[in-house]
Amino acid sequence: MSNKSKGSKSERELLQLFTEHGWKAARVAGSGMNDNTFCDLIAGKINLKPYAVEAKSSKSPRIYITKQQIDDFMQFSYLMGLNPVIAVRFNREGWIFIEPKQLEDSGGNWVVNLKKAKSEGKRFSQFFEQDIRNEII
Repeated sequence: MSNKSKGSKSERELLQLFTEHGWKAARVAGSGMNDNTFCDLIAGKINLKPYAVEAKSSKSPRIYITKQQIDDFMQFSYLMGLNPVIAVRFNREGWIFIEPKQLEDSGGNWVVNLKKAKSEGKRFSQFFEQDIRNEII
């Protein structure tokens, strides 16, 4: 299976996760394939600010993301009024959600490592239910 196929499969899996939790979500056409797509999914729920989601998966314990990709992602998110979130999935670990400020600078790239993602990141319900509580308060 090619990296593109694996990435598409991961994005579809993430889309299903949002749907199962009552969110409306859509994959962004051409994500990762050209310079004019800046996120992988857009997701929203009634009475909540919507999200731009950048999805990454890896069998390695580290995921590297170019600084340019994150800069474009952040600019797009803020321009469109979306909350930026990075969804990462490591083999046999499930999806973990982190905020862009939690990325580590490796010099030339941003990096997410498995250990830090597990200790500082949140699972779907933890990340998005917290958002619901903050909106209600």
